[in-house]
Amino acid sequence: MKNFWFFDNVNLFNLLCPHKFKEYKECHTFDLYKKSDYIYFTEDVANKIFLIEKGKVKMGYYTEEGEEVVNAILTKGELFGEKAILGEEKREEFAQSIDATTSICPIGVDTMHDLMRDNKNFSLKIYKFLGLRFKKLERRLQLILFKDTRTRFLEFTKELCEEYSYECEKTGDKVIVHPYTQKDIASLIGTSRSNLNVLMNELKQENIINFNRKELRILEKSA
Repeated sequence: MKNFWFFDNVNLFNLLCPHKFKEYKECHTFDLYKKSDYIYFTEDVANKIFLIEKGKVKMGYYTEEGEEVVNAILTKGELFGEKAILGEEKREEFAQSIDATTSICPIGVDTMHDLMRDNKNFSLKIYKFLGLRFKKLERRLQLILFKDTRTRFLEFTKELCEEYSYECEKTGDKVIVHPYTQKDIASLIGTSRSNLNVLMNELKQENIINFNRKELRILEKSA
């Protein structure tokens, strides 16, 4: 399950940003957002896609009861608002900055279609990314709906291993250096931060994981 959020470890910002294309560079600007600023809301017109130059963006929606459901938390190099490429006219979710400073590269849908039409290889990579994104969303929603919190967390650590881990030569542990806070992870697996903290400490006592603010370890005997 490669990224909601990279495909094949490719930094989408480096691949797609109009600054990389001479014909678009001079008229292209970046948008800056502070923490809690919204990039767009549900029902906004979907006429752009967005790349994250730096910072973090939360994607989600609100239920009829007003409960927030988080679909993804995206970081540097990642893309969002991509359904506009496929013809979405209005946004079905919100996008919100959750970093002190988030820099966004907006790309008009027409510009993206031009780039895709002029470069077949580029177009294939975009469609591959879209397919992986939708598969990951579907799997995450199935986990939230049908699995308990412990299972959701352990499945999420597998995703993190695929994207952010390396093997410790001394212990054989899977060391995950990831961009998420405990609050981010709690949102992504559909639980509270306090419940997640209790669960992680239980798993630590069971010698399944170890963790600190900077990294999460999947201990070798449980990996």
